[in-house]
Amino acid sequence: MQVAATTSLPADTDVDTVAVAVFDGEEIAHDTPGKALQSLLDSGEARTKPRALALAHAGGKRWLLVGMGSREKFTAETARAAAAVAQGRIAELGATALCWELPHHVGPEIAEALVEGTLLAAYRFERYHAQDEDSPPPPQLERLLVSGHDDLSEAVERARIVSEAVCAARDLQNTPSNDMTPAALATRARALADEIDGLTVEVEGRDGLLARKMGSFAAVAQGSDEEPALITMRYHGPGASGPVLGLVGKAVTFDTGGISLKPGLKMSEMKFDMSGGATVVEAVGAIARLALPVSIVAVVGATENMPSGHAVKPGDIVRASNGVTIEVNNTDAEGRLVLADCLVHARALGAERLVDLATLTGAILVTLGHTHAGLMSNDDDWAAQVTAAGETTGEITWRLPLHSEYADAVKGQYGDLNNAPEDRLAGSIVAAEFLHRFAEDTPWVHLDIAGTAWGMKRPYAAKGGSGFGVRLLVQLARTLA
Repeated sequence: MQVAATTSLPADTDVDTVAVAVFDGEEIAHDTPGKALQSLLDSGEARTKPRALALAHAGGKRWLLVGMGSREKFTAETARAAAAVAQGRIAELGATALCWELPHHVGPEIAEALVEGTLLAAYRFERYHAQDEDSPPPPQLERLLVSGHDDLSEAVERARIVSEAVCAARDLQNTPSNDMTPAALATRARALADEIDGLTVEVEGRDGLLARKMGSFAAVAQGSDEEPALITMRYHGPGASGPVLGLVGKAVTFDTGGISLKPGLKMSEMKFDMSGGATVVEAVGAIARLALPVSIVAVVGATENMPSGHAVKPGDIVRASNGVTIEVNNTDAEGRLVLADCLVHARALGAERLVDLATLTGAILVTLGHTHAGLMSNDDDWAAQVTAAGETTGEITWRLPLHSEYADAVKGQYGDLNNAPEDRLAGSIVAAEFLHRFAEDTPWVHLDIAGTAWGMKRPYAAKGGSGFGVRLLVQLARTLA
């Protein structure tokens, strides 16, 4: 979709549809001749209630009034969700060119939110659907303008790049695991490096894991015939001077649970167990496209978790690359085994701040549902920075505590650690304490995105993969720049 900013009034653009935000107690700032829009408000046909829609025709254009509620409660997330709802109506109308009029007295972050809400709501994943050659596809939105009194080009272009990265992550998530193998994810990372200056990618397979003594990651991979992939992405932006940001993503492209086999119900959703890796790959791509002045090392551990005659077994003991031995009490607690070696690798490559993202525990769904991602950290200041980035993008987190008593729960009987205490108490926190052992003293945030990676039911991420975390990581990189 073509996306641009303009300082022309919406009425003077060549679009077929204009979207106008309306607020409690406010009149239309730039009405049509005859005041058709204000008449809709005065009659009650148009309402200012958030996400309420009303349609008018004037001057050869459609005019969609979009309720935003009160100014006092208005946020970028309000605008993002309202733009997504408006996009649904615009699709029904068959509009091909839309202009959003930026509300008065707001900053460029609202322009970004309007672009994001529109583009993310327009996302479709239809590559596996049969095409009816006898029926032409319905018209789709091809062009989006944002009209404001000031030049919004930088904000609008940034929102376009980031939104396209989110949609690319959703494509990776939604692709079935027979096609989205570890090798396929690695191919996507390589493609980004080929496209973007300053971004490099290195991919290592099973032999590489063993050479690096990544026995924890390799144990998960040994049950599958698919080659695992240790994907390392590096980016050093122009003028970068801050701490090296380490991003780590879990990318289990399909998780059966291994020998500790999952129930069959909804196992198909385990293609989404690579969501953390998809987020990291596409976020790094967006950061590099934006040429942000930051240094990043990103590590993605990609593998399947399959049961077979050579799969890791409950009771086995494996050794991570830092020498820590781990009792594998449950092979379905595999994500932390992958992340353990990836965190050590990121630190060895110079990461000075760490964020890992993983669909790690079902327990986080019980705790936070689909609204917040769970956040656990060993550093208050770093946790606050990550939290603030999520507040800005609407990818909100909720911090859960770490404590020595939780850390005691993952101490092993026969090895240094066990990967899954059998009492199953405080599951998300205990999993984080396991990872804490591998982050050590490096400022680190763990984001458990099992509740937000898919099924969020927000207007701009209603079905399938959400791409959760891409926008958060880009915003975090902006704050470090």
